[in-house]
Amino acid sequence: MPDVNVVGAGPNGLAAAVVCARAGLSVTVTERAATAGGGLRTAELTLPGFRHDLGSAVHPAALASPFFRAFGLTGRVPFVIPEVSYAHPLDARRAAMAYRDLDRTAAGLGPDGPAWTRLLRPLVDRIDGVVSFTGHQLLRRPDDPRAALEYGFRVLALGTPAGRMLFRGPAAPALLSGVAAHAPGRQPALAQAGAGLLLAAEAHAAGWGYPVGGAQAIADALVADLLAHGGTLRLNTEVRGPGDLDPARVTLLDTSTVFLDRFAGPALPDGYRRALRRYRYGTGIAKVDFALSGPVPWTNPRLHLAPTVHLGGSRVEVERAERLVSRGRPPRHPFLLLAQPSVLDASRAPAGKAVLWAYTHVPAGWGGDPVLAIVREIERFAPGFRDTILATASHSPAELAAGNPNLIGGDILGGAVTLGQLVRRPVVSTRPWSTPVPGLYLCSASTPPGPAVHGMNGWFAAALALREHFGIRELPDLAP
Repeated sequence: MPDVNVVGAGPNGLAAAVVCARAGLSVTVTERAATAGGGLRTAELTLPGFRHDLGSAVHPAALASPFFRAFGLTGRVPFVIPEVSYAHPLDARRAAMAYRDLDRTAAGLGPDGPAWTRLLRPLVDRIDGVVSFTGHQLLRRPDDPRAALEYGFRVLALGTPAGRMLFRGPAAPALLSGVAAHAPGRQPALAQAGAGLLLAAEAHAAGWGYPVGGAQAIADALVADLLAHGGTLRLNTEVRGPGDLDPARVTLLDTSTVFLDRFAGPALPDGYRRALRRYRYGTGIAKVDFALSGPVPWTNPRLHLAPTVHLGGSRVEVERAERLVSRGRPPRHPFLLLAQPSVLDASRAPAGKAVLWAYTHVPAGWGGDPVLAIVREIERFAPGFRDTILATASHSPAELAAGNPNLIGGDILGGAVTLGQLVRRPVVSTRPWSTPVPGLYLCSASTPPGPAVHGMNGWFAAALALREHFGIRELPDLAP
């Protein structure tokens, strides 16, 4: 019988499993799907030879993550760090470019260049402190108080209407609104501003990296390390309750709060169950993967340099689209997040061909077909795009949730990203990964520090379990 059960082989579950196995414990990971990875899977969704990321495609958080740095991720998985972190076309002719080089980005923003530098330079210079502050629970003293203050002041400025006074031209506000929209919700808002600032700072620090071959490479590296240290991985195995697992001293759930409620059942105190049921899930996504006969025919050729493109027009247009979604209405001109990894990685498609990954925010549970709306929006900036399409694979929020029960209503972030739910994730506690059931922990994106592929939720939950149940206070060495 194992010392530790882990339910769910997403990035956080695998991170927790690796930490426990490295500590010398016997670990079993049980996964419902046929492959490990959760949001870190890559597959031929459309045509043979076209490799698409089922979930995440670009990984700034992985490059900045203390867990993955300790794990030596970039020594295990080859990454490509693009010269352009992301781009945001304003219309068919004009595009704002966020280069990894902060000064080069500022130079392209004209009169707003100095303001962009003032906004982001202190965060880039203290990126480790910013990542430490944002990559933990908020109910703690920051390791780098100055970095936390620099970040906090900027979140307060950008997350309120006063932030509109920072820039004069259209390019810089569009860049920020696009990167902030990675956390769906109305803008301006503090949580969205915080997400945008972190991603923008990471874009100018370590960069927005792409694992060669697709996101599956990260999951494969975690699984290989787990198995090398005696761990066990069970695939195609659904867990409904404790009876589906071998008895163990500790169980870590890389799952939704809904699953936790159902799994533990009456063992949970009424107050804790009520807190779980008050926890809110957010906006869904509708995603389309494209197999293309060649590159996207962007009107602006500079967009061919950007593996990540945000489509939505001006700041006003992005804010309008996100506001409509928050009211439960799919907008006619949605905001899109696009990844075109073929501009970096020739292994993702047959010679001369390309893959494209695109999603948009829609109301939770929406069951429509997103292909037409997404193609129409891309055509605004790349006329003739539809003629390059060889095949598509589309997924509504309802279909995503059916394929992965953790994606409640199609929410890929483990819960609504609001300031309140960054503190209460899923409960207000200095030990939010622990539950009232002895030996039962939650380690998913529904715990601090929230969403993104950084493995920190799993690392923190595992560290707490090691200390409380095995008396192990010193974390194991994770280096290759």
